[in-house]
Amino acid sequence: MEQHTMETSERDKIDIKIQSSDLISRDLSWIKFNYRVLDQSQKLSRTIFEKLKFLAITASNLDEFFMIRVGSLYNYLDYDKERIDYSGLREDPFKAKLMDDAQGFHFAQHDHFLHEILPKTKESGFELSNVQNLNGDEQEIIKEYFYKAVYPMLTPMVFDGYHTFPILMNKLLIFGVVTINPGDKKDNRKLSFVQIPSNIPRFYEIEREDEMVYIPIEEVIREHIVSLFRNVIIESINLFRIIRNGDFTLEETEDMDSNFLEEVKRKLNERKTGRVVRVEVEEGYSRWMMNLLKDRWNLQNDSVFKIKKESMLDFTCFWQIIGDKRFKDRIPQPPMQVPPLSYPLTGSQDIFQVLKQKDVLLHHPYNSMEPIMDLLHKAAEDPSVMAIKMTIYRLAKNSGITQALLRAVENGKHVSVLFEVKARFDEENNMQEAKRLQKAGCFVIYGVSNFKTHTKLLLIVKKDENKVTRFVHLGSGNYNEDTSKLYTDLGLLTTNEVLANDVSEFFNVITGHSMPSNYKNLITAPQGMRRQLIEFVEHEAENAKRGLPCGIVIKVNSLEDSEIIYALYRASQSGVPVKLIIRGICCLRPGRKGLSENIEVYSIVGDFLEHSRIYHFHNNGDSRTYVGSADMMVRSFEKRLESLFRVQDPFLEKQLMNILAYNLKDNVNAYIMQEDGSYLAKSPEEGESEFNIHKEFYRVTQDIVENVSLV
Repeated sequence: MEQHTMETSERDKIDIKIQSSDLISRDLSWIKFNYRVLDQSQKLSRTIFEKLKFLAITASNLDEFFMIRVGSLYNYLDYDKERIDYSGLREDPFKAKLMDDAQGFHFAQHDHFLHEILPKTKESGFELSNVQNLNGDEQEIIKEYFYKAVYPMLTPMVFDGYHTFPILMNKLLIFGVVTINPGDKKDNRKLSFVQIPSNIPRFYEIEREDEMVYIPIEEVIREHIVSLFRNVIIESINLFRIIRNGDFTLEETEDMDSNFLEEVKRKLNERKTGRVVRVEVEEGYSRWMMNLLKDRWNLQNDSVFKIKKESMLDFTCFWQIIGDKRFKDRIPQPPMQVPPLSYPLTGSQDIFQVLKQKDVLLHHPYNSMEPIMDLLHKAAEDPSVMAIKMTIYRLAKNSGITQALLRAVENGKHVSVLFEVKARFDEENNMQEAKRLQKAGCFVIYGVSNFKTHTKLLLIVKKDENKVTRFVHLGSGNYNEDTSKLYTDLGLLTTNEVLANDVSEFFNVITGHSMPSNYKNLITAPQGMRRQLIEFVEHEAENAKRGLPCGIVIKVNSLEDSEIIYALYRASQSGVPVKLIIRGICCLRPGRKGLSENIEVYSIVGDFLEHSRIYHFHNNGDSRTYVGSADMMVRSFEKRLESLFRVQDPFLEKQLMNILAYNLKDNVNAYIMQEDGSYLAKSPEEGESEFNIHKEFYRVTQDIVENVSLV
């Protein structure tokens, strides 16, 4: 397997250019992030099933990266548009560097699978096998399976002078079969394609007395593919897979009716025929076929990713093994969820009464989503609830949220829901759910103009006797019961009138035509979030210059916006200690002399996906702490409806500070970013115990929170 495609001298020149920039490339930083995910699969302490899980995650991450980020780059290359990356590189040299790094990552994935995972499957109770290694009876079972269940599903599609080039589907496994007619000259080759439908399970499963055997479907088909090509000579059988450009910008108008939905559907279909940006192929492939494909798709060699025959295409297939019920007890399960510190008697009190007395902070997945579901379901049934307003970005399958909203409509409540039908890769599910609600009588908004609605808000209006109370939930995560068990997120349940007014105003912006001049405890985008955050940063810098206590601790998914980055650089130069906890992309360069000596960057990657966003500013002891849905990215500030909300309750703010302090203390899941953009894993120092936040947050007490010290 070839690891690199770029000449060493060219690579050195590009690396020098990259290191001279004050900013780090978003895309190159992302590849470093996927290495941190791969590192989870390489940890010796993990079971083989955990290793397969993280390897599958790296594969789906890489697919999406090519569909969206590499797809976007090709939009510039294909239409001769200028683009200068944060690294200072123009389109072509940047593509060369990006593909070189991607090839290196691809090599690391498969090297890990072949040498660290594959040899250890049998000792874990299962085996990956091809057909030849099965016994006679098992081979007969496979043969019968092929002819009865698989053969009728396969459609060979020839490409020659009489047949047009077929549409090959994104992410499917495809056999390219080169054939010639007996007696024909060799230059009379024909190329046929056999796509493996996505609804056929990737592995055929055989249960032996002491182990499970998984036979990849491509090996089943390879063994019998001759039956699709009778009376011709098969010159070569080549297994490959393509990734297409999935990056598109919706051409939206103010008219958000059915025409808009049709536009979304059309764009979804374009994903199926977008330009090819990557080909994965088994080594030993037909060069004649590959030259034809590269010419057809206008690709260079660096877009072709070769895979050893002993390895596999598309590691996302391992979810079938990970999800096998036979191995359920072999996959470590998280502890039981604990009650929120601010709501210890979950389920034993009426949530409406609780929220009238106090605010509740939820920290998922350590705390359940049950209080939110309880609030919604009770609101749907309570005759004194008049209205429910909600934004929805991603929902679970068979969502309890949808069921509660449908029940509310049946009971005569006014229900307004903004469904973001542009939520990437969830568009179809969101459209279906939105139509269900609209048909039932909900007031449904399909997104807002040219912006994605990414903010997470819920407003319930309840009238008791002569008093109206507004119950509000604001959060960093989606209203999704499934991901709430896997993602770390934060949510605030409150009846605070200031926040309720802010949220009501923001819903008027979303659903109507309102432009409020300001909010009291809410910061919103695209109106002024970037400006407000920069003001907070600059205020810390002023305090530093005046010798006053100062400090910034921020936890987000991504940091990419250059205006924020340079504001943080200026704060660092003024003496402000800045600590950033950034899971994924970080375009800021920490620890550079004269630029960012006072900035530290950490990344937490472990059992749970870190998704919460917290912004904490010391403010000379009068701290400001915000939570919300927004990362520090251009798209968050300019292209999305986002919100950050201030948490002022003293105990809840301390709880947020403790979350930040724990993140900085973690020495199991943490990586420390270096000035050159690389990351070093953080580990316990001599005499220090392991501190794993994905375990420690189950053990947090009120005393720990009350005595928090965020330095």
